[in-house]
Amino acid sequence: MRGPNPETKHPMDGFPQVCFIKNTVQNPSIIIGDYTYYDDPDDSENFERNVLYHFPFIGDKLVIGKFCAIARGVRFIMNGANHKLSGISTYPFQIFGSGWEKVMPAPGDLPFKGDTIIGNDVWIGYEALIMPGIKIGNGTIVSSRSVVTSDVPPYTIVGGNPAKPLKQRFEAEVVALLNEIAWWDWPIEKITQYLDKIVWGDVEALRRCAANV
Repeated sequence: MRGPNPETKHPMDGFPQVCFIKNTVQNPSIIIGDYTYYDDPDDSENFERNVLYHFPFIGDKLVIGKFCAIARGVRFIMNGANHKLSGISTYPFQIFGSGWEKVMPAPGDLPFKGDTIIGNDVWIGYEALIMPGIKIGNGTIVSSRSVVTSDVPPYTIVGGNPAKPLKQRFEAEVVALLNEIAWWDWPIEKITQYLDKIVWGDVEALRRCAANV
């Protein structure tokens, strides 16, 4: 058994609200890993509508790892939403032209937080909001309607506005081991073979599986 085909859009027969979005995203600046799905009964294939202010001339990327679960209404705010902060007014006069383009910001005037990077095996809950340039570690859980304004360490549960750590899923040494094991990078045949170990809580058993070629 090899598990579901990662190249299919809708892996669950008769349930189109779940989509492996690697197969539907067209924007080359949105990079999605295998088996990451978006769950939305309105239009699960159109994940890109949730990536806001993502203008090509800004140059930032949204990178989402493998085996992530993204709930309906999750939004990613990208760097194109930023306004100049160093002056008196933050109003973007220049975008309207008609003489106002004379105050066009110079390169570097607009805040730029870099790429937004979501790790592997991340669960992002209903209507969560991820701000520009955020880094979310492997194995993290983002609670519903959280507003993530700062980086999240691996295997952390966060929630609230702004999102704060609620719980560490594992001790630090276990997190380090899980990141080293990186089961999401195994061949899919090996993932399928040891799936029971991946979903159970015995980290030592998973470590032994990782050692098997």
